[in-house]
Amino acid sequence: MLFHEDSLACELRYFEMDANGYSTLERHEHTHGVMILRGSGECLVGDEVRRVQQFDLVSIPSMLWHQFRATNGEPLGFLCMVNTQRDRPQLPSEDDLNRLRSIPAIARFLDPS
Repeated sequence: MLFHEDSLACELRYFEMDANGYSTLERHEHTHGVMILRGSGECLVGDEVRRVQQFDLVSIPSMLWHQFRATNGEPLGFLCMVNTQRDRPQLPSEDDLNRLRSIPAIARFLDPS
């Protein structure tokens, strides 16, 4: 955590993945904003996989599955702004994973070769 301010009701956090690493596949009720600070890769938001690079902004709406991957042989680092009061992440069930993998682009994202 880089910044916590109750009067603004927000926290700014930094996450970094090693080369070819990834964040947890999760969803939650709170929304958050992400700014890519280092490297490039891909992110899953809902049913969409998109390329991300330095200074891209990504909005994560409530209850959408999301995950970030460092796919270019370099670390991927990002800032994440969230509410100070937020729910715990939910992890996908086997049914959730099967539904996600039924979408070819998401299957390639989740199971890179």
